[in-house]
Amino acid sequence: MLPPLKVHELIRMIRTAKTQAQEREIIQKECADIRAAFREEDGLYRHRNVAKLLYMHMLGYPAHFGQMECLKLIASPKFTDKRIGYLGAMLLLDERQDAHLLITNSIKTDLNSSVQQIQGLALCTLGCMGSSEMCRDLASEVERLLQTSNSYIKKKAVLCAVHIIQKVPDLTEMFLPACKQLLTERNHGVLHGAVVLMMEICLCSPSVLPELRKLVPQLVQKLKNIVMSGYSPEHSVSGVSDPFLQVQILRLLRILGQNDEASSDVMNDTLAQVATNTDTNRNAGNAILYETVLTIMDIKSASGLRVLAVNILGRFLLNNDKNIRYVALTSLLKLVQTDHTAVQRHRSTIVDCLKDPDASVNRRALELSFALVNASNVRGMMKELQQFLDRCVPEIKADCTSGIFLAAEKYSPSKRWHIDTIMEVLTKAGSYVRDDAVANLIHLISSASELHAYTVQKLYSALVMDISQQPLVQVATWCIGEYGDQLLAGNCEEIQPIQVSEDDVLDILEKVLHSHMSLPATRAYALTAIMKLSTRLRENVDRVRRVVSIFGSCSDLELQQRAVEYNALFKKFDHMRMAVLEKMPLLDKVLPGPNEEEEEERSPVMESASTEEKPSGQNDTAQPSQVTDLLDLLGALDDPSPAPVPQPVTEVLPTGPALLDLLGASSKPAAAIPPLTVYNKNGLQISFTFQKPGTNPSLLNITASVTNSTAADVTDFVFQAAVPKTLQLQLQAPSGNVVQALNSSAVTQLIQILNPQKVPLKMRLRLTYSHFGGAVQEVCEVSSFPPVTWQ
Repeated sequence: MLPPLKVHELIRMIRTAKTQAQEREIIQKECADIRAAFREEDGLYRHRNVAKLLYMHMLGYPAHFGQMECLKLIASPKFTDKRIGYLGAMLLLDERQDAHLLITNSIKTDLNSSVQQIQGLALCTLGCMGSSEMCRDLASEVERLLQTSNSYIKKKAVLCAVHIIQKVPDLTEMFLPACKQLLTERNHGVLHGAVVLMMEICLCSPSVLPELRKLVPQLVQKLKNIVMSGYSPEHSVSGVSDPFLQVQILRLLRILGQNDEASSDVMNDTLAQVATNTDTNRNAGNAILYETVLTIMDIKSASGLRVLAVNILGRFLLNNDKNIRYVALTSLLKLVQTDHTAVQRHRSTIVDCLKDPDASVNRRALELSFALVNASNVRGMMKELQQFLDRCVPEIKADCTSGIFLAAEKYSPSKRWHIDTIMEVLTKAGSYVRDDAVANLIHLISSASELHAYTVQKLYSALVMDISQQPLVQVATWCIGEYGDQLLAGNCEEIQPIQVSEDDVLDILEKVLHSHMSLPATRAYALTAIMKLSTRLRENVDRVRRVVSIFGSCSDLELQQRAVEYNALFKKFDHMRMAVLEKMPLLDKVLPGPNEEEEEERSPVMESASTEEKPSGQNDTAQPSQVTDLLDLLGALDDPSPAPVPQPVTEVLPTGPALLDLLGASSKPAAAIPPLTVYNKNGLQISFTFQKPGTNPSLLNITASVTNSTAADVTDFVFQAAVPKTLQLQLQAPSGNVVQALNSSAVTQLIQILNPQKVPLKMRLRLTYSHFGGAVQEVCEVSSFPPVTWQ
């Protein structure tokens, strides 16, 4: 019988195969020969066949049928067989297969062998693929080998002990006494393994940290000896003495020094020596400095040492290696919250990183730049960030614009500066801004009444220059519609006023309406702006009417609906067009996604509605100030002479048992509640009628009736307040001529007036209404009261 192919011959045949099919044919033929040899129990060439199987396994071909042959090789007395057998066991066996338990006795026998190479093979295999059962059975053997004088065996035993602790954390106490003895070794390989073992013990059993902290002086001395020792060819890497061991010791010190002032004091001097004596011209030295910085920041180090660490990261920013700059920026971003002043000293270097051609470095520098913005440097930082916005890649523009908006809102020195900054961003990167940018800027502009003329002229000039930035166009058209009279007047003290005619304004708005770049929402803004200008222009009202009538047959349903309603306003309700299209009042800014606690803290409605509890025995009726606040919230006190509070208001609010009966908490029959007038203005009156259904005692119906309606076009609104498993409140107004719809804050105020005894409530309010064809939705979380289950 011919001997089987040698391993190098098989490798050459596979490499010379010209096609994948030819390679598979060679592999299949050789696997058939190997299977035949295994069946014949060919012990002479078993190690050669297994070696060829391992090569096929590395190429991705199945080799599981060689697992049992690996066990036979491990049991062989020959070293060459054992070497291939253990290698095959590490590659072909794992703890998911029961066959791996069959080598436990062989490993235990080899651990007691007198040949260190065989002991090393057994330790390597156990440390690579040993299961929890094998680790429990062989842990005592490994612990015994840790006490041997042979550095070769001790190094492998330490690494095997790390694997045992990872698999069986309960065995931590077994290896704890060996740690102190291992630190006395002079062999760097054993020291490295001992440090790794101690780190694994700390991670698996935090309860032993006090015991290991006793070894901190010894670790510090080892680190100091390595740093101060001369050149050692055996351990030197690019002129740095054993950087691998230094890094591991620094990581262990970082774990031991956390939240422990005594251990941190022992480390301070040595960490300063490492930071000042390490060569920064080598990558190995930079790795040690980086670990030193992390250790200084994680332990309770001295303030001067922390400043030194920040300065090291600042020097990293000047390095030519992009990886080092990226690491420095990432580390400074973590430190900016705790050492803001020290990081602030490197602001100019950080800003220079924004000019780096690498996008990853740009992103980290951008995040760090935003973290460094404060009230004293906001003007200079915003200039740098706006310049970066011009040249940054599109993937970063959205993050950059969002950061500029947030920083400008938080640290703006003046409203004019704030408005100018936002408009500059919209001009440069309008298509990358957040969805709420338009609403936030409109709220900002409307709140700065002294800057309306300045803002509308700036926005008109920007609109003439470019109509492609949709958010900018939307804000500009809204401002022109609201403050077009100030644009036409040309009165502005802040800048040189521009002379604009009515035709110029209408021309630019029509250009927006007919532009192919305009979004449907932008066209809706423009059409509404043109409609509002009909009350602000002295001439060209007929032109406005023609433009609006043209869009009555627009293919866009939203635009068509607006145009039809505006046409109706011209034809049927022209006498009330001035009142309907008057300037918008200042809107409340709604922050997106507030938590319940945050909503409670910043809700002015809750603060204004809170009342002190009255002594028992008093009549718990609504105070006139509460009703006045409600009417003011609903817009009924906008006139200089507010409408008088209707007399029934002070009589409709039940107290004591009557209130509980209203909420379904009493078995007594509910008293009749007179209607409550909540709005009376401009010839429009809205009243609430309360009714408790008999079928569901936990349900309260509030119906809004509209009377004397001569002031507005048809508007429907529906309000629902649902409380899971507690109280349900439904409010629905039928179609009618309503000039102002109720909002969720107003109804919240109303509920509090109806509830003077502060019966616990928890509600989620959602308001949906249609105002002249524009659908609006509001959501308000009311969480100032704990939930209660109504009986």
